[in-house]
Amino acid sequence: MPQKPEFYPNIEPYHHFMLEVGDGHSLYVEQCGNPKGQPVVFLHGGPGGGCSANDRRFFDPEIYNIILFDQRACGRSHPLGKLEFNDTQHLIADIEAIRQKLAIKKWHVFGGSWGSTLALVYAQAHPKHVKSLCLRGIFLARPENAHWLFGGGGASEIFPDHWQEYTDILSQYIGSETISIAAAYDIMVGEDKVAALAVAKAWALWEIRCCTLLPNPEYVAECDDDDFCWAMARHEAHFMMSDCFLSPKQIINECHKIEHIPTIIVHGRYDVVCTVENAHTLLKHLPKAELIISQNAGHASSDGDNKHHLISATDKLARLS
Repeated sequence: MPQKPEFYPNIEPYHHFMLEVGDGHSLYVEQCGNPKGQPVVFLHGGPGGGCSANDRRFFDPEIYNIILFDQRACGRSHPLGKLEFNDTQHLIADIEAIRQKLAIKKWHVFGGSWGSTLALVYAQAHPKHVKSLCLRGIFLARPENAHWLFGGGGASEIFPDHWQEYTDILSQYIGSETISIAAAYDIMVGEDKVAALAVAKAWALWEIRCCTLLPNPEYVAECDDDDFCWAMARHEAHFMMSDCFLSPKQIINECHKIEHIPTIIVHGRYDVVCTVENAHTLLKHLPKAELIISQNAGHASSDGDNKHHLISATDKLARLS
């Protein structure tokens, strides 16, 4: 059997900078790999997750000029956790600002989870600047997708013990109010900072525990970082409260704008965060796209065969003429 591709070696950025994008926001941007290589932009998940060193390793550093950035108010971008002037339209404008800053005419776009949402919306807004799409763990940003994970939907029936731990903490601060995204959001943006952080950490832990097919203590350990939990949980609730600042079925309705763009979709069969139905539905509207279902994987990019399929996909897309 052919050997499965593994992560490319660890690399460090050859260039990094802060990009002022207005409204008090400044983005951390880095470039890795080959400065003269094929440009690819990496869109991380969340909203509010930030990039990691391993995110550089899905791409052949000899072939690709790898551009990573932390979205507004998360990771190394400033100020951390700022929700004002922070919505999907601003994030799309930020991606374009980075492209223009780096004088890139056309680039590959790689996005996972919330990053897949951004990748699709960005490509639909700027199709002439997108050479290919590599997408993982599709999130179509429909209200039912948010309810599935954080509204007491199907995910709570798959991990009822972890859901109970989350709701036990949230219940301490909302009294008899019904468990909901709105209830958690009100606490996380409220004046009681102790309560806000407690709910944010519980929110993040619930989600992270759902990300892998089998328990992964190293992955869950990310929730020991208060800043990470604070930024991601508040961002996610903020976006979900406004249907991710998209019109109903916007992504599906505008797929005709990107049906010509070479697209590879990788989705874990047992993804509990973003169910494979998202990818299956997207494929119906992008008939020329390729869907690869990882049969032993959940949501995380490194879970099961997700990593191998994503690296194979970036290798394949690099060969586009």
